[in-house]
Amino acid sequence: MVPKKPSSSNATSSQPESFEAASAELEKIVMAMEAGQMSLEASLSAYQRGAELLQFCQDKLQNAQQQVRVLEAGKLKNFNRSDSDES
Repeated sequence: MVPKKPSSSNATSSQPESFEAASAELEKIVMAMEAGQMSLEASLSAYQRGAELLQFCQDKLQNAQQQVRVLEAGKLKNFNRSDSDES
C-alpha cells in the first residue's frame, strides 16, 4: 500500500493533458468508487482528485462555450480568458 500513496498524491498534483483525458480519468474514479472496494483513505483521495478533474472539465467547457459565442456573434477572433478578468 505504500507505493499507492505516492502515486495518488503525484496524480493529484498533475494537470490532465486534455478535456478528454480528464473525463476518462474522472470516469475511472467514479467506477472505482461505485465498486465500493476502496479504503476510506483511498476514497477521500479519489474524491479530491475527482473534484479537481471536474473543475478542470468545467473550466474547459466554459472556455469552449465562450469561444462559440464569439464565433456565433460573427467576431472571428481568439478568446482570451484574461478578457473577463479586465472588467
